[in-house]
Amino acid sequence: MTENPVVWLPRKTDAESFGGALDVHYWDGGDAFPSDPAKVGFLAPPLAPGRERTVLERILPRVGGLEVLQLLSSGHEYLRPFLPMLPPGVRVATGRGVHGQATAEHATALLLAMTRGLDVFQRRQQREVWRPSRFSTLLGKTVVVLGQGAVGSAVASRLAPFGCRVVRVARSARDTPDGRVHAIAELHDLLPEADAVVVCVPLTAGTRGLLGSAELSLLPDGAVVVNVARGEIVDTPALVEEVAAGRLKAGLDVTAPEPLPSGHPLWALPGALVTPHTAAFTEAFDVASAAFLEQQVRRYARGEALLNVLASSGAAGDAP
Repeated sequence: MTENPVVWLPRKTDAESFGGALDVHYWDGGDAFPSDPAKVGFLAPPLAPGRERTVLERILPRVGGLEVLQLLSSGHEYLRPFLPMLPPGVRVATGRGVHGQATAEHATALLLAMTRGLDVFQRRQQREVWRPSRFSTLLGKTVVVLGQGAVGSAVASRLAPFGCRVVRVARSARDTPDGRVHAIAELHDLLPEADAVVVCVPLTAGTRGLLGSAELSLLPDGAVVVNVARGEIVDTPALVEEVAAGRLKAGLDVTAPEPLPSGHPLWALPGALVTPHTAAFTEAFDVASAAFLEQQVRRYARGEALLNVLASSGAAGDAP
């Protein structure tokens, strides 16, 4: 008798909706496995920011029959060290698009907070200091949005109603119904006019250190750097230096290193607001990721093409 394909998912879902005979189990990333990992055909590990490597180290050496590795993250650079552990022919798919709306909302909130001085007022509130101060506004400001995937596009659409001049940047230039998209190669020409930069590009060999000391120095005084992508895209020591000097401000949902260690200057640095890689994690993500996983498993059960499959598992970390 042929055994049903084995599927491991990170949370309970409606298994009957998958449209095929499947053996579905649920794994939270812990030491206890719900079934024999050697027989798993479709694996969706739990999304665990800061612990991805621990989860993959625990499971990947044991999944010799794996056919599909479904990530819930949109980025996948952390997978590179584990590629030799994957069985030949495994399809690797990402969760690209699942995080877009919630992450864009968080990026906008960070930008608003730093522009309107909410970080300053929060520090004063903790000291019970009532001191009115005048801060800036997004109205009329030029905001460079780096990346035009699901997150970057959603950020751009949210900023327009605030009266911003949104400058969209992607790997290559193109004209779209929403206007011009500039190439990353033009970045040095765009930064001197930017009141803010929102980083939404994936971490790749080409984007690592994209905003280094040279690029940060091109930004005008008072500019805000928001990063909701990966910490390694921004040169952390250079950013700390600029913020400590009072020249730039920063709203960061991601850092390098991550998690941010105790004693790191970003914790207490005036002009910096840090959230612990939480931009995507709302009830909206739970709903969107569950719907996406159900769609992917249905496709797997029916032998249909999967969404968001990397060109090859060897390309992890280098895809746009």
